[in-house]
Amino acid sequence: MITCTLRYEIDPDQLDAFEVYAKAWIHLVDKLGGTHHGYHLPHEGPNDIAYCHFSFPSLAAYEDYRTRMDQDPACRRAYAHAQATKCIRRFDRSFTRPVLTGASVEELGL
Repeated sequence: MITCTLRYEIDPDQLDAFEVYAKAWIHLVDKLGGTHHGYHLPHEGPNDIAYCHFSFPSLAAYEDYRTRMDQDPACRRAYAHAQATKCIRRFDRSFTRPVLTGASVEELGL
């Protein structure tokens, strides 16, 4: 499994528009075969930083998603919304491999 994390710099005056964008992408990622782990919007601290996390079974599956996403009319509408509202100033994308199961210190030999 591979998880994509997006760190957004958003326009705080367009938070409602960004939330609309976020809700659309949660649906779109799930529709296109990923597992969305949600968006995390500013609450305390900086008011212009947001995050989202979603996963695919492999990097190849993510790359397939990117290809299909480029052709999907609903994805294009979501991007157009962000451009029209200017709710996103910039973003960074990184990939990680999640560790989802824990073990006792005894099991780990600690």
